[in-house]
Amino acid sequence: MENGNKIDLNDAESVRNTLYCSGYSDVAIGYYINKPYMGSLPDADQVTEITGPCGDTMRVFLKFDQGIIVDAKYQVFGCPGAVASAMAAVDLIKGKSIDEAIALKDRDIYRKLVEIPEKKQDCIRLAVKTLQKALEEYTCRDREVA
Repeated sequence: MENGNKIDLNDAESVRNTLYCSGYSDVAIGYYINKPYMGSLPDADQVTEITGPCGDTMRVFLKFDQGIIVDAKYQVFGCPGAVASAMAAVDLIKGKSIDEAIALKDRDIYRKLVEIPEKKQDCIRLAVKTLQKALEEYTCRDREVA
């Protein structure tokens, strides 16, 4: 770290300040610190995992009720940009139909996050790709059963 400063990862204010100075918005920082949709869903209808080109890995858990996403969680092994992107994705798809969720675009997450560093745009793409792959797998499997 520059100037010999160390970040105390257990100190939310230290993390917040570091991320803010790195180009993250307060919204993105809040998602990273609070991680509102981090975890798993034991009764998920679909679980899909993707590892991005940078090595970040996301696993999405989706729960449906009559074609509506009623719950979703991500497990993320990655940087603050990856965590924030995944958490924002859930806010944008929860309560939506499969068709509405599959239409989610990178720009939708970017707008929700307000600002993240340019070099972290791949994190947004990974969150969208993981979600879209999960929705495609679920709808294909659902068609095979029918």
